[in-house]
Amino acid sequence: MSENNKRLKNENRDKLCPFSLINRSICAEHHHYTDDGKTHYFRYLNQVQLNKKHSDFKTNFIEYCETDKEGNRQHFSWITDIQITNDNVFHIMRGGRSNWGIENNTFNTLKNQHYHFSHNFGHGYQHLCTVFGMLMLLAFLVDQVQELSCHLFKKARAKFNSRTSLWEKMRGMFREYLINRWDDLFNAIAHGYNSIQLIPNTS
Repeated sequence: MSENNKRLKNENRDKLCPFSLINRSICAEHHHYTDDGKTHYFRYLNQVQLNKKHSDFKTNFIEYCETDKEGNRQHFSWITDIQITNDNVFHIMRGGRSNWGIENNTFNTLKNQHYHFSHNFGHGYQHLCTVFGMLMLLAFLVDQVQELSCHLFKKARAKFNSRTSLWEKMRGMFREYLINRWDDLFNAIAHGYNSIQLIPNTS
């Protein structure tokens, strides 16, 4: 292969590989071993440019590989504004993986548990889609607070395998009865209709 072809091949590789700058740099390496038999390998670099377009924007980069006793491997990478050292790299990794889990579970709930996050709220001419999106997040927040602190909501939720089933039950009850209080609604779902006197909706 000619020198020119090698240069072009390397340039194309660098365009495709997001770690090209990292791979050309001298990174710190660190191994951490835990009692469950896992090996945690870290490669990190502080004050590295984010990309070629923003060479003045510096960040700190972590590449992480976890290997368990059976030899199974998982690979992750993050950027952070926290200065990385051998003493804190394991804790930064734990925070990064926890944050990913929270985000993934939240988006999964919003998209697949009838909050309609994937719906295109392309209505109106100015701010209506933003208002619909904020109302959806507000409903999700209220449900999260109730699930953490309302014993009646918890009992009603325990009657169903999924939130979607609970939402459908609540919608049905609002159609069939005049619901004056949330306590009445959740008591009826959790303990049965005999526990509370509900007025049928005859409208």
